[in-house]
Amino acid sequence: MRTIRMTVAYDGTNYVGWQIQPNGESVQAAIERAILKLTGEQISVLSAGRTDSGVHALGQVVSFQTTSPIPCNGLRKALQKFLEPDVIIRDLRETTADFHATYSARKKRYRYVIDNSRTHNPFLRNYVWHRHSRLDTDAMHAAAQELIGTFDFRSFESHWPNKATSVRTVMELTVRREHYCPIFFEQPGSLNAPPSGDAEPGSQSEGEFIWIEIVADGFLYNMVRAIVGTLIHVGTGRWNGDDIRRIRDVMDRSQAGDTAPPQGLYLVEVDYGEDDSQGGHFR
Repeated sequence: MRTIRMTVAYDGTNYVGWQIQPNGESVQAAIERAILKLTGEQISVLSAGRTDSGVHALGQVVSFQTTSPIPCNGLRKALQKFLEPDVIIRDLRETTADFHATYSARKKRYRYVIDNSRTHNPFLRNYVWHRHSRLDTDAMHAAAQELIGTFDFRSFESHWPNKATSVRTVMELTVRREHYCPIFFEQPGSLNAPPSGDAEPGSQSEGEFIWIEIVADGFLYNMVRAIVGTLIHVGTGRWNGDDIRRIRDVMDRSQAGDTAPPQGLYLVEVDYGEDDSQGGHFR
């Protein structure tokens, strides 16, 4: 029995999310169907994160076990033939038997993208959240630093209480402007390096796109989108860093902002430790 690890990118527009659902096609179902067609094996695949309907991924990590003897490069190419063009296997390799795409993950990077131009670009409607009013990214970035650390993030969690805990550790949260939408781009740097780019975090450059980057050891349901919806109120001048700290500490979802729409969210990269050489970068 072989354990396979894949890095997958997908456009989530036409999917009900990662996880198999009764109301439509999921990315998980598409991948499991491709494996069945190629190998004849009915396999349940594991993922690093269960992205919601309309959410995209640049570096989703998937693992499964198979008895197929097909070499990894051939397996990747063969499986790709059974997938739609909006789901791409970027990397496939054999790994250790104890590797688990979900539980072996150390930290993940998500990115949320806002188109802050005055007029909406119709070609990006499925990939960004358009907000035409100018947002103060300096204020958003400064306030976002109140969320770095280990806290109970239930103020930013949908469907609380959960079965385990709402405590998570956020290692990085930056807000900055860029001149391009990240559909074809990964993060500047990596999970193990500070972000860099055309503008410093928070910088009020002339870029039309706002990138909100967050790295944590795990994420609650709708956590990133709730944080974005809350920081929007800082960008408009309604709230400041003191309000973000108050919302964090009160642990009440009704006190935070609305949940931002799904189409601006990307799972960018998953890190499995210092010795992780399988990456998530486009080759």
